[in-house]
Amino acid sequence: MLFLTRTSAGGLIASGSWKQCSCALVRWYSQQRSASAGQSPLDLLDGKLARNEIQPDDHQRQVTAALQAVYDSIQSYIPPKASSGLGKWFSFGKKDPKVKAPKGLYIYGSVGGGKTMLMDMFYDCCSTDNKRRVHFNSFMTDVHSKIHEIKSKQVRDVSNTKPQPFDPIKPVAEIISQDSWLICFDEFQVTDIADAMILKRLFTYLFDSGVIVVATSNRAPDDLYKNGLQRSNFVPFIGVLKNHCQVVTLDSGVDYRTATLKGEGMHYFVKSQMDADGAMDKLFKVLCSQENDMIRPKTFTHFGRNISFAKTCGQVLDSTFEELCDRPLGASDYLQISQFFHTVLIRDIPQLNLKLKSQTRRFITLIDTLYDSRVRLVVSSEVPYKSLFSNEKPDDMHTSDEHRMLMDDLKITKDSSDASSNIFTGEEELFAFERTVSRLAEMQSAEYWSLWEKHR
Repeated sequence: MLFLTRTSAGGLIASGSWKQCSCALVRWYSQQRSASAGQSPLDLLDGKLARNEIQPDDHQRQVTAALQAVYDSIQSYIPPKASSGLGKWFSFGKKDPKVKAPKGLYIYGSVGGGKTMLMDMFYDCCSTDNKRRVHFNSFMTDVHSKIHEIKSKQVRDVSNTKPQPFDPIKPVAEIISQDSWLICFDEFQVTDIADAMILKRLFTYLFDSGVIVVATSNRAPDDLYKNGLQRSNFVPFIGVLKNHCQVVTLDSGVDYRTATLKGEGMHYFVKSQMDADGAMDKLFKVLCSQENDMIRPKTFTHFGRNISFAKTCGQVLDSTFEELCDRPLGASDYLQISQFFHTVLIRDIPQLNLKLKSQTRRFITLIDTLYDSRVRLVVSSEVPYKSLFSNEKPDDMHTSDEHRMLMDDLKITKDSSDASSNIFTGEEELFAFERTVSRLAEMQSAEYWSLWEKHR
């Protein structure tokens, strides 16, 4: 069976069997990552400029210089978990002192400016095995899963009637810090009250354990969880973050995702302009010819729930907006999808607005997750991607059953200050959708379609 690879011009070339091609790609990508190790962030930036892969940008160079400073500072850094067994034996019974680690970096700015690219360059340069690069949503999903697991194993003394307080955050932080002392977060954002309430304790433990954080975000630290429910409980985390990370901005005013889009890789079909269903069917058929499988339904079992899709073929998912965003799926479900499928087709995306706020929020999370995993995306929609989100608001933001239940649980009235929180107003969705549109633009391109091969 021949494996068809998409060229930079959008064509397909035969390149041997899937197994042969996969092995070659793995070897090539390993060589690229090995070549990055031993070079500094500024070296890699200069190399990209010399090869005309990127345009000169003073803002990007300034941020790279800040990343270079972090890179230099960790070359001689010995994290506490690297202590020898003998050292631990002699310190037995003593309280571990707080570790003075080098400062990390928090990079924020508008979409498409190159934040993720620069952070990934830094990450590739760092030679330690104890590093982790993760989307912030995925990280927090993993944290909550670990909290649940630790709580389920906690044995309580039933004979003791006194309160038995137990904080599962500390053991979770210990597990994370033992695995990685350098963590790079992409798209650091806080939209969930459950995340907001634990971040100060979690990151205080991580920083005290010597963990160094590098993060990208569209929001400045002071604007994180802006207008969020019970934000006063979250605000102390901002001080913790700024104490352990230098804050820099990358805002050149250019969205390189859309500015460099050449349009030769068309994977977004507007139903009013063409036979979108026919185009999707044709592309799905081509993709299926590259898979060693038949077209059939597939069911995932995730956290005890079954998630079924009507039409898959190997690692290709042909789905609808209704399947992916009308159902109550979350970041962990989308991560599961991104780990199994290399290409996802989404049919019949409507124009989104705040009347469809739950679906819009899921769609934003879905695109973030697929993009972070370099999953290839094909879309059919009622409108072009630039018009995909409308600012139209419902007459009453608190009429949905979901909102009424939440307000009842938190004892929030329509006249209280918390009633204007972004979970009700949709402000966070309005802010985040700019990133989604930018990513949809890049995900159309043939260049993006080639990235999954390197990523895998």
